[in-house]
Amino acid sequence: MTGQREDARFADGAERPLHLIAVDPGDLPVISALVQDAVFPVTEMRWDRRGRRFAILLNRFRWENREAAELRGRPYERVQSVLTVEDVLAVASQGFDRDDQDLVLSLLSITFEPGKDGAGQVILTLAGDGAVSLAVECLEVTLHDVTRPYEAPSGKAPRHPDS
Repeated sequence: MTGQREDARFADGAERPLHLIAVDPGDLPVISALVQDAVFPVTEMRWDRRGRRFAILLNRFRWENREAAELRGRPYERVQSVLTVEDVLAVASQGFDRDDQDLVLSLLSITFEPGKDGAGQVILTLAGDGAVSLAVECLEVTLHDVTRPYEAPSGKAPRHPDS
């Protein structure tokens, strides 16, 4: 039989920039997993109130490339990515000082708490008990890699010891 197709594998996209969108709560865990342990200066968060868009330029660990790096004995990588949330009506934060221009934050997860008629809250949970809550009219979160991957400065993969 010719022309057999195979399902796409996670590793198939490992060397290409990510360009993902979540418009359904079931889509969001994929983006959340890929941005886990991303770091960014507090100054890289922006809310365009008139455009109803919230964005962060972050440095994400390339989880999709971790296994290949280990197998080939090459360094782990990070890449700069833009995380964007559309249709944002309000932004609130807790657990960190937004005015501290030297503060670097670490993103742990992104979740969605549904409200009425498709609206809800997109919650960005940060290390150290910080969080950013985005009131949205509907769920639309995108992740776009915007630079070429670079060697992770620490040389290590992020770890989360058991509590």
